[in-house]
Amino acid sequence: MIRVKICGNTRLEDARQAAEAGADLLGFIFYPKSPRKISIGNARAISRALRGRAILVGVFVNEPIEAVEDTLAEAELDLAQLHGEETLATVAAFGGMAFKAMKRAMVAGASAVEYAGVGPTDPSLPQLLLDADHATLYGGTGQRADEGLAATLSRQHRLLLAGGLTPENVAAAIAAVQPWGVDVASGVEAEPGIKDPARVSRFIESVRLNR
Repeated sequence: MIRVKICGNTRLEDARQAAEAGADLLGFIFYPKSPRKISIGNARAISRALRGRAILVGVFVNEPIEAVEDTLAEAELDLAQLHGEETLATVAAFGGMAFKAMKRAMVAGASAVEYAGVGPTDPSLPQLLLDADHATLYGGTGQRADEGLAATLSRQHRLLLAGGLTPENVAAAIAAVQPWGVDVASGVEAEPGIKDPARVSRFIESVRLNR
């Protein structure tokens, strides 16, 4: 079963529609520079409304461990996605309740095996995420990830494939990579931070056809 993560949620109505359409994970971004940034209070309201409907993931970029832990607790989220240059020790500090998002250069310079090894042990949770390469931005670029590298990683780890996925191309990406799951933000938006319900539904339907 290929999981679906709908990321960059900022509104309850968007998150609820994604859950009703069949999303397995919902992402909430706490990176201050992201156009999809959400407040702790709004994330908490969504998590309380949708508790048990999907796995709720907080996305962080180079935040101190204590700050991430505090936000997860206050927003009542299940899991942390560490999307910056976090070290192996930082990921390990969460005791299996965080996973690392990586780019191609990071995989080349660090051991994906080691990062996956300190990620979640629960088979219903991802171990790694592979995103597109970008010199200054952390996700949401609309650019594609390296599918060859993703295919290699997906044979070894529970990999979320991200980067430029849309309802139109996700089936081909799944066929090429065979990931544990797929992650989308900009590809199902009407504008940054606002989802297009029709595109969310079409994206999830396209994934389900490849289960």
